[in-house]
Amino acid sequence: MMIAYRIELHDLHAHQFRVTLTVPAPAAAQRLSLPVWIPGSYMVREFARHLSRLEARQGDKAVTLTPLDKTTWQAACKGRTPLTLSYLVYAFDTSVRAAFLDASRGFFNGTSLCLRVEGREAEPHAITLGELPRGWQVATSMPVHAKGGYAAADYDELVDHPFELGAFWRGDFTAHDVAHEFVVAGAWPGFDGERLLNDAKKICEAQIAFWHGEKKPPFARYVFLLNAVDDGYGGLEHRASTALIAKRRDLPQQGVTVMTEGYATLLGLVSHEYFHAWNVKRLKPAELARIDYTRENHTALLWFFEGFTSYYDDLLLLRGGLIDAPRYLRLIAKTINTVAATPGRAVQSVAEASFDAWTKYYRSDENTPNATVSYYAKGSLVALALDLTLRAEGKGTLDEVMRRLWQGSRGGPIDGSDIAAALKRIGARSYAKEIAAWVHGTDELPLPALLEAAGVALSSEKTAYAAALGLRLVEGANTVQVKQVLAGSVAMRAGVSAGDELLAADGWRIRRLDEAQQWLEPGRDFELLLVRDQRLQRVTLQPGSVAAATQVVLSLVVKPSARATALRRAWIGV
Repeated sequence: MMIAYRIELHDLHAHQFRVTLTVPAPAAAQRLSLPVWIPGSYMVREFARHLSRLEARQGDKAVTLTPLDKTTWQAACKGRTPLTLSYLVYAFDTSVRAAFLDASRGFFNGTSLCLRVEGREAEPHAITLGELPRGWQVATSMPVHAKGGYAAADYDELVDHPFELGAFWRGDFTAHDVAHEFVVAGAWPGFDGERLLNDAKKICEAQIAFWHGEKKPPFARYVFLLNAVDDGYGGLEHRASTALIAKRRDLPQQGVTVMTEGYATLLGLVSHEYFHAWNVKRLKPAELARIDYTRENHTALLWFFEGFTSYYDDLLLLRGGLIDAPRYLRLIAKTINTVAATPGRAVQSVAEASFDAWTKYYRSDENTPNATVSYYAKGSLVALALDLTLRAEGKGTLDEVMRRLWQGSRGGPIDGSDIAAALKRIGARSYAKEIAAWVHGTDELPLPALLEAAGVALSSEKTAYAAALGLRLVEGANTVQVKQVLAGSVAMRAGVSAGDELLAADGWRIRRLDEAQQWLEPGRDFELLLVRDQRLQRVTLQPGSVAAATQVVLSLVVKPSARATALRRAWIGV
């Protein structure tokens, strides 16, 4: 008899699942706990706060449950009679990280619903679902059990297969002889599912070929679970599936064949999460070889596992023929400009950013850009710099480094020394200096020279006026509110703060800050009228030459040198 969970839709309008957990042959003092986080999203989320009405029985006798901490209970069992627990879980989180239930859709991760039977995690686990509303379907990558329901080899696997429930669209395709399914909830009627399937297939085939050539991937079946919403974006990787959320207007529409910016962004998300099936779910930080569900699991390697995945997500769209080289260079330029506009890049290394993800990246505030750097964005630029350096030196490519790491670890845990060793093996020299400066230090990356050597020209264009002043704004129909003020900027020196509402510049009402450029003289001081805590205040900004601040634009050199031509063709096929 397996550890078994029965999950029922208790109350659609109250957004409540009912979970019944049966534990065969429990210990006399059996402990049970709910995870405080979900692997892949590095923040303590306290899922137990949504659990209520927890009761326990052995046969017809009630069992005393004693809370031990915020997420752990101890059951005082007598004998080996199966222990049955029943509880409700409130589910109204539309993200990919938790659980959701209403009259039109259900979704859950096991970390939100399934209590962990401590000491029994290595045993087989099973899930069965209660009755579903008429017309609802189920989608999950968890294997179907021979006796009905779904089965997992252990608790880690149980919570690594999210479930989508509802009346959704579904389609399938085969990539390298492996079945793939794509589920979309919430799409508009004009959604072009066939185009999404065809494009997803190209992504999967490109990535399987990247890692294995003609061999099969390390999963027998893969499922994409996409929830289309009015406004949202994100994904969470799992061993044989991914949960995605995206704007429904970014989905491909029937009769529209152009590659819109929104659809390209969605395909980049699909590519990113699929790449994670190798890079983080199997090839993983040594610190995460065994998951501790009760606390933070720190690693200083997210710059590699998230950053390098961010490098390859768009690059593999290019290799799969879904975007062209000019669009790819625009995406690189966007990342370069994002990092350049983050003062925190001079404060925090990407290794430190990785370790601090639990308290800084996932808990961002108005000072985040001044004190931190994104291990996604700068990590992807570190990957780009290493790839172009390897290619320029003619010893190998980052592709070979990634495959070397996969083969050397047998698709398992690695640490920083393994990455350094793989770089040395492929590049025929030590990359310790680059790793020290680019990963553990805050040095600027030598991307201009590396890109120019690959036949990519760098030019510049003016930034938006707000960015030139060091402001990140939220602009509504008639309001301009400050979200963040960048360190060392004109706005910070003048005393502008996050939360301020901007009203006027030099006596003229503003509804968009860019409008002020029509009457302000470039470089001249001006007065800004703002509201802070219901009080009008005036500050003087002294832009000097900052109003002419620029950002990077990348383009293909029309006639590069023979060496640059060969390097560029090998890198991006142009």
